[in-house]
Amino acid sequence: MSERKATIASRVGLHARPASIFAAAVGELPIEVTIGLEADPVEDAMDASSILSLMSLGAANGDVVVLRAEGEGADEALEALVKILETDLDAE
Repeated sequence: MSERKATIASRVGLHARPASIFAAAVGELPIEVTIGLEADPVEDAMDASSILSLMSLGAANGDVVVLRAEGEGADEALEALVKILETDLDAE
C-alpha cells in the first residue's frame, strides 16, 4: 500500500471545482485511491474518485490529507495527485 500526504492549496478547500478536477484525475487511473484527513482513522478513508465523498470530507485550505493506493503504478499516481491537491486550482 502506497501512501502520500498533501496539503490542500485551493483557497476554498476541496470543494466544487477543485473536487471535480481531482475526482476526474483519480477516475482516469486504473487503481483505486482513497483519501482521508490526516487526523482521521484509516478506516474512515473515502473513495477519492467520488465528488460527493471529496466534498463531504470537508478538507479546507491548509488541511493535510492522506492518499492511499495499491497496485502497479500506485507511487507515480499518488505523486501526480499530490501535485493537483497542492496547486491552488481556484487561481487557474
